[in-house]
Amino acid sequence: KEAIVFASEHEHVWASIGVHPHDTKNGYDEVEKLAGTSEKIVAVGEIGLDYFYNHSSREVQIKALKEQIKVALTYDLPIIFHVREAFDDFWSVFDEYPGIRGELHSFTDTKENLATAVEKGLYIGVNGISTFTKDEAQKEMFDSIPLDSLLLETDAPFLTPAPFRGKVNEPAFVRNIAEYHANRRGISVDELASATTANAHKLFGI
Repeated sequence: KEAIVFASEHEHVWASIGVHPHDTKNGYDEVEKLAGTSEKIVAVGEIGLDYFYNHSSREVQIKALKEQIKVALTYDLPIIFHVREAFDDFWSVFDEYPGIRGELHSFTDTKENLATAVEKGLYIGVNGISTFTKDEAQKEMFDSIPLDSLLLETDAPFLTPAPFRGKVNEPAFVRNIAEYHANRRGISVDELASATTANAHKLFGI
């Protein structure tokens, strides 16, 4: 609710509604109640499955994911997905609902799951993790994300990108993420920013 109010007070800010998998044990009915209440709501999320922490049971997470996907489809909204160590179950649920549009938020998984996601038409959200990971396979995966599938995120106030590690993250640091990936790809920041901005406009209809 606070996100919707904040978005309504700022021209270039929008809101998403959803219950994170950690919190699904506390219920998720509010999502359906809020859907359609404001033109500033442009997505459902972040929703998904997180088997790393299992703060909510897997059964509850799966049920919540399905119900929130139904809300998104009913209101023709894209979905921001959070998936951690749960891709087998996630793809099984995803394939039950044709017509899903969305992104994999904070994606750090394998090239194989990246390829599956792109094949299914999902956008790939990358944040500060991509600027400080030491995992070479992960770096290669980030480099291989098609430019027309790439979205930039900050996940503020968490996951602060290099060179600001140790500080509280903020939206302005998205530029540093853009600079990092532009440099890795050998293109200008403007070219990368133009592409990722166009991707966001297309996905969220903003």
